[in-house]
Amino acid sequence: MAGKKNSKKNKNLVIVESPAKARTISKFLGSDYEVEASNGHVIDLPKSKLGVNIEDSFEPHYITIRGKGKVLARLKKEAKKSKQVYLATDPDREGEAISWHLARALNINGSSEIRIVFNEITSQAVSQALESPRPIDDNLVNAQQARRILDRLVGYKLSPLLWKKVRKGLSAGRVQTVAVRIICEREREIEAFDPEEYWEITAQLERDESRLESEDSSAGLEAELYRIDGRKFTLGSEEETNQALKEIKKEDFQVKKVKKRKRRRNPYPPFTTSTLQQRASSILNFSAKKTMYLAQQLYEGIEVGSEGTVGLISYIRTDSTRISQEAASMAESFIKDNFGERYYQGSRGGKKQKSGVQDAHEAIRPTAVQREPDKIKKHLSSDQFRLYRLIWERFVASQMSPAIYRILTINISAGPKYLFRASGSKVLFPGFMRVLSYNNKNRTDIPELEEGEELELKKLEPEQKFTSPPPRYTEASLVKTLEEEGIGRPSTYAPTISTIISRGYVEKDGKSLVPTDLGFTVTDKLIDFFPDVTDVEFTARVEDKLDQIEEGEEDWRQLLEEFYSPFAERLAEAEEKMEREEVVEETDEVCDKCGSPMVVKYGRYGKFLACSNYPECKNTKNYLEKTGVSCPRCEDGELVERKSRKGRKFYGCSNYPDCEYVLWDKPVQKKCPECGGIMVQKYSKNRGQYLQCVNKDCKHSEANN
Repeated sequence: MAGKKNSKKNKNLVIVESPAKARTISKFLGSDYEVEASNGHVIDLPKSKLGVNIEDSFEPHYITIRGKGKVLARLKKEAKKSKQVYLATDPDREGEAISWHLARALNINGSSEIRIVFNEITSQAVSQALESPRPIDDNLVNAQQARRILDRLVGYKLSPLLWKKVRKGLSAGRVQTVAVRIICEREREIEAFDPEEYWEITAQLERDESRLESEDSSAGLEAELYRIDGRKFTLGSEEETNQALKEIKKEDFQVKKVKKRKRRRNPYPPFTTSTLQQRASSILNFSAKKTMYLAQQLYEGIEVGSEGTVGLISYIRTDSTRISQEAASMAESFIKDNFGERYYQGSRGGKKQKSGVQDAHEAIRPTAVQREPDKIKKHLSSDQFRLYRLIWERFVASQMSPAIYRILTINISAGPKYLFRASGSKVLFPGFMRVLSYNNKNRTDIPELEEGEELELKKLEPEQKFTSPPPRYTEASLVKTLEEEGIGRPSTYAPTISTIISRGYVEKDGKSLVPTDLGFTVTDKLIDFFPDVTDVEFTARVEDKLDQIEEGEEDWRQLLEEFYSPFAERLAEAEEKMEREEVVEETDEVCDKCGSPMVVKYGRYGKFLACSNYPECKNTKNYLEKTGVSCPRCEDGELVERKSRKGRKFYGCSNYPDCEYVLWDKPVQKKCPECGGIMVQKYSKNRGQYLQCVNKDCKHSEANN
């Protein structure tokens, strides 16, 4: 036993955040190292109070997080008997702050060479990091402190105000408030939008059959009305369209001009946090929160057969598209070996995306491109595999040659007044597309016609359309907007969206983010009294200041002073002048105890119905989002919105459990014109939103106007 005890002395201690990361790293290091996990932050501002001394230059009051005392005691014990302590938390501001807190708690000199960073959890990366430790970067720590205290000041000062003026349990945050405002403003644009009618005309044309005998080409093609009297046009009514149809039918169709050209389509760069979340949402239907949860697992390490536990992707919080020379060389060898020289075009992704990008680490990429998704599929869950394949393919494609298309554009005259246009494309060389599973770019080929060739009109198809309002934000488009506007950072997108949904400011309708009455009310009040806090440009300027603190160009306490002085003045004004406005959602439900109307309330677990005669009557009921569609099975029930255990929406009978009829798609009150069955809302990339009958023998579908 004594020998075993002595063997643990004089070892090097490496501290990381998570147990999964610790398990992966411990397998790379020899017997001279012990690896321990802090389980995230061990020290933070207190939850029960502000924890910031505003009068003393915003000095923070840090405490050991409740429940982390034992973790810290264990780390202190291990540090005392260790020869050297290395802090290997994540390579970003938050990771630097965790290391700073740990160094202070463990009585380690932060100016000594104790900090190691690596962009991927591989044996080589960890070994290289251990060879070049550095002191803790105070600028990174100060940038993180400034962000944390800013968020604390906004949250802990504004939230109590909202409790008084709107209702208890609400919260406000520096980034989430701007995100909700963006969503609310888009919804108001949609509500104010006045659609305008317009018509399109499509001509179904065929070539002379005698010309097809010697040509291996299709006889028919579609052409859209493109010009009237040589100008752009708008057919704004059915009468105008019918007049045009009448004139067009009298004319002969002739090929006026044929234009051929080649087009190169370049691959996208490797993923950043933002683009990964956007792509995973559009292709895999993952929420930002789910994407980051799965990506964290892939980064920290997965058991891969005889290899053991290994990190499969590089660090996941980044806004840089840069890749290392080693990664570029790895991709080059793989592409040439598997596809040939022609498919490799040279390293891409070696530069920052734009000015202001934090370029401390690389784009998100596989740690070893030889670990092809299909080869390790059996070691991954279904969702892990799908996300890993998305990342792997995007990285490999980014280093491959452009795809080359033949673009064919044909102008077809119908008399001197009307000009139709048909266009199509054909892949001549697939380039990077050869590696992609998710290539949703539809390409259509059309026959090669000759100028002067006569065509026969088979059919003219007029179609009534209406201009569309701007689309509602989805998680993907909101992340894109936040990034473009410079609001937040890669680590904030997913928690911001999760928070505004959980607080009831925004609801998800399919993929769309829809503001609630509560979201509108809170946003309007905050805009009136705190224009800076809710302003997109102001919030972006704060992010720029945080970046400057990281670079050592700004003082973090000065930033807090500049922010807080006007904020405190507006807070005092709001306390006095902001009118109380409780958001009450009325319903058509009647209290079965006293007969009063029921209203929607919010509790710990979301919405519920409460009697409006409270406190005289304290009756409550479960809240059911009604669709107005009768249950087709039991007839006296109504289809209502419910949620599965995993949080997915579905629609079931209000008479459950007596009736178990369910639908996954949202039903609408319009009945199927073919069979009288239930119609549900559907969505596809090609068609957008449309309605479809649920009857398997019918499957009628139509546009959702």
